[in-house]
Amino acid sequence: MLAQMQLQCCGPKLPATSSRNFPSTRKVVDIIQVSKDDSTKSNVKRALLAARKKDRIELPFRENARVGEMYHISQFFKHPMGVEAMLNINALENYVLIDVNTYRCKLPPIQLLNFEVAPVLDLEVSPASEWCTVELLSCKFEGSEIVQNQNKYFSATMKNFISWDKTGSGSFLDVDVKLNINLEIYNQPFTLLPVSAIESPGNVVLQALLDRFVPLLLQQLLQDYDAWVKQQSKYLP
Repeated sequence: MLAQMQLQCCGPKLPATSSRNFPSTRKVVDIIQVSKDDSTKSNVKRALLAARKKDRIELPFRENARVGEMYHISQFFKHPMGVEAMLNINALENYVLIDVNTYRCKLPPIQLLNFEVAPVLDLEVSPASEWCTVELLSCKFEGSEIVQNQNKYFSATMKNFISWDKTGSGSFLDVDVKLNINLEIYNQPFTLLPVSAIESPGNVVLQALLDRFVPLLLQQLLQDYDAWVKQQSKYLP
């Protein structure tokens, strides 16, 4: 995140024999360079924000009339419609497959102060028989040069662990979302504040975001699951 400092000496070229008169010049420069790098790194302030939200919802019974069994939600998550549901494509401007199970998702631009910002997320979707995960691999901002420069001071990780089980006569879908943000504090007046003065309100905002987002995610997953079941039923003989 910090650019490496480089020292360059300019002047008239000396004869080869002259270098013998200055045996310690290069060593002194090297020592000064290391000292400056260490000092700069030690002064960097970072705010670490974190939030977590768990929720559970009962799954409706959706029977496959052909075999007399329930359409299991694991089948849905492995289907392209299930992957699209986990990516929440309705909220995206576009998305593209960039690797195995990995998608680059671009959100619509948002107005932040006087800048237009377009978040770009790399998400890995990993479905299995008993669970599914959606993991944020990268988060970048597109926009003006000033907006893109902010990527040097910001990083985020997110993991959404989705599982399902059967308790008694009901089946349930469980969601566990963890979100972490790392911010480098580099401009005034924030550099004058203790890190806790940024982390405390930041954590509150982040938690409020997850508290609102996760229940909406569960409801949307159920709606997409119902739509998938109806589509499968159309192909029954």
